[in-house]
Parts: sequence; structure tokens; C-alpha cells
Amino acid sequence: MKWLDHLEEWLIASFMGAATLIIFASVLHRYLVGVQSPIQDWLLTLNFAWAQEATIYLFVWMAKFGAAYGVRTGIHVGVDVLINQLSSPKRKVFVLFGLLAGALFTGTVATMGARFVWENGFHYALFHALHMDMTDLVEGPTTPDLEWQTWIIYSAIPLGSSLMCFRFLQVAWNFMKTGELPHHDHGHVDGLDEEVAKA
Repeated sequence: MKWLDHLEEWLIASFMGAATLIIFASVLHRYLVGVQSPIQDWLLTLNFAWAQEATIYLFVWMAKFGAAYGVRTGIHVGVDVLINQLSSPKRKVFVLFGLLAGALFTGTVATMGARFVWENGFHYALFHALHMDMTDLVEGPTTPDLEWQTWIIYSAIPLGSSLMCFRFLQVAWNFMKTGELPHHDHGHVDGLDEEVAKA
């Protein structure tokens, strides 16, 4: 499960890269359509009306998985001034309560989100893919510009929240074993220590 250690970074980087390429292509297209050239007629046939909507959805997905990244690395904002003043055993109880409450909340959001996605058309898509009876099923709405099934977009809620719940439980387990919480060092750059050691 080594791949799971940096899942959020890979997803966020992929979504950010895709959003950057889509917007770059859209802006370039908008500019080149106004320039007299041999490919101008062909460019006019291309439709980039979906680019803004796709980018918005990619940023929503980035935010959901970015929240899970925040839990794993300890960069979420927390008010722990009073908790840090408590004795070690009492502090441990309050920190564990907070982590488990976070897991319960995100688990609840993931469950409700999964039900919403199911009722929003995923059940229709699944039954269709499995060639099952779809007599009383509704296909579900589509997005305005991309014309994708909205359940695909809304899947960010159960997937991102499930990963966030898992990260809360992971941090709670590590805290119970070691007594340490993840701490984000703004001055640290991954891989830099190895480069210095090689030099």
C-alpha cells in the first residue's frame, strides 16, 4: 500500500495539470480564431465552450482531495491553544476525540454523498453496464456544457470524503501508538535532503 502514501499529491497534480492544459488550449484557441490564417476555418469548427465548466469541476476535485492531504500532513488549521495547556493524558483524550470526530463527520459525508451519487444516476449507469433491468430507473441529469452525467462530477464527494476519513483514522492510529501528530514544516522540501547527501 505504498502507493497510498502519496495518492493525494498524484491526484491533485493530475487535476491541476489537466486544468492548466485545458485553459491554455482554450485561450490559445480564442486568440487564434481571431487571426487570419490557413487554419482559421478549421479552428472555428472547434468548440471550447466546455473548458470553463471542466476547469471548475477539476478545482472542486482538487479541493476534496486537498482536504485529505491536509489531514495527512497536518496543515489543517486548528485551534489547540487550550488543549496544549492540558496534562499529557487529558491532551491525548481530547486530540483523539477530535480526530475520531473528524473521521465520523467525513465518514457520514462520504456515506450521504455515495447515496446522493447512487440516486443521481450511478445506479442507472451500473445497471446499464451490467445489462440489468432498468425499467423504473431514471438516467439522471447531465452537466450543461460537458453533457456528462452529473453523478460522475459529484463522485468527488464520497471519494474525497472517504479518503479524508481514512486519513483521520490513520492519524488517530499513529497518534495512539506514538503520541505524535503530523506536523507540516513550511521550509521542508521533499527530496532535498537526499540531493544534499548525494552532493
